[in-house]
Amino acid sequence: MTDAVRRPPSTFYRWAVLIFISLAMFGNYYVYDCVEPVADLLTRQLGFTDANIGLLQAIYSMPNVVMVLVGGILVDRMGVRKAILLFGTTCLIGAALTASAGVLPVMAAGRLVFGMGAESLIVAITTAVAKWFRGRELSFAFGINLMIARGGTWLAQNSPTWAKGAYASWRGPFLISVAFATLCVIGALVYWAMESYAERHYELGQAAATDKVVFKDLFHFGRSFWYVVGLCVVFYSAIFPFETFAVKYFQYAHGATLERAGFLLSILTMCTMFGTPLFGALSDKVGKRALLMTMGSVLLIPVYLMMAYTHVSLYVPMAMMGVAFSLVPAIMWPSVAYLVEQPKLGTAYGLMTMIQNIGLAGFNLAIGWANDASHASAINPDGYRTGMWIFSILGFLGVGFSFLLRQREMGPHGHGLETITAGGKQ
Repeated sequence: MTDAVRRPPSTFYRWAVLIFISLAMFGNYYVYDCVEPVADLLTRQLGFTDANIGLLQAIYSMPNVVMVLVGGILVDRMGVRKAILLFGTTCLIGAALTASAGVLPVMAAGRLVFGMGAESLIVAITTAVAKWFRGRELSFAFGINLMIARGGTWLAQNSPTWAKGAYASWRGPFLISVAFATLCVIGALVYWAMESYAERHYELGQAAATDKVVFKDLFHFGRSFWYVVGLCVVFYSAIFPFETFAVKYFQYAHGATLERAGFLLSILTMCTMFGTPLFGALSDKVGKRALLMTMGSVLLIPVYLMMAYTHVSLYVPMAMMGVAFSLVPAIMWPSVAYLVEQPKLGTAYGLMTMIQNIGLAGFNLAIGWANDASHASAINPDGYRTGMWIFSILGFLGVGFSFLLRQREMGPHGHGLETITAGGKQ
């Protein structure tokens, strides 16, 4: 088939591609979140403190202060399919190392290796989604991608229920995570085959000028991009470090069983699984992306203080957090594709994720330290309030960044975040 008669991939083919790269994300998310429900076992069986548990999540982010930016540049230089396979394989190696020994240095090393692959894998897959859906149903496609990926989180958080027998020992849950990590490689191999076939039979649109990506490009992104980066850092730092200790917090401060604590946390994930694609479709239809992100950031502010100071059912703040966590990421990540040129998109996502990981590493360590310093425990549940205040302050900062973004986009230097709709014009 010659280039002159090639047509774009069919809608079915594009969505099939999305399903399989999301399968790799599913495995990735499961491995990341497998630590949360096993936190109490790590304390009781291995003597880990909250600072140790925070380290297991923080060290995941530490190499990505550099590696994820390198990963983004590699995506632009070596191509999406090679990058996805490389980083997916690294995820599997890291998961296996984490499960190999019950000592902190080995487990931390495994989480570090996993983190080196996991965040770069997300950058590569995010770039792939933009490649296949830019100018089409981009936000909705991102939403479906995140819905499938967060299915891995939901499964991990509920593993004390469906894999109850594995929780007799700390190692059982980690071995299950190794099995799910194989999906990172399987999904990558299927994507390789599908993209290779598409290159031979379809017109894939504009090719990225990958040989022109240089380090100085990092300083050429506009102010709107940096507002999105700021929102990304504070918003995710208010969510993921909370998840690290949430199961243990629900057990110690609210008297929940392990199974119920895992289910309570999974409400957040369940909301995002279905809410993210819906909000993504909404932003595709109406635009108003900065306004919607502001609304989501406002919703996040009160939830932590509700849990710390009131007796309201935990289902209420978790549902509110779920709506916020559905709304903001569904719009934030695809918005970057409108703020940055296609050839620099992998680098932009890498830079954004790099700075995000600085926040995640810092706040996982800070919350673990705050819990230990405040002697947070089952006999002193008020010790968790310091961390809850930190999360609430991050919510206020998120509102500030999203407000600044809306002001910028409504002015003469806007990129159309408030006006572009799927298939439409500014």
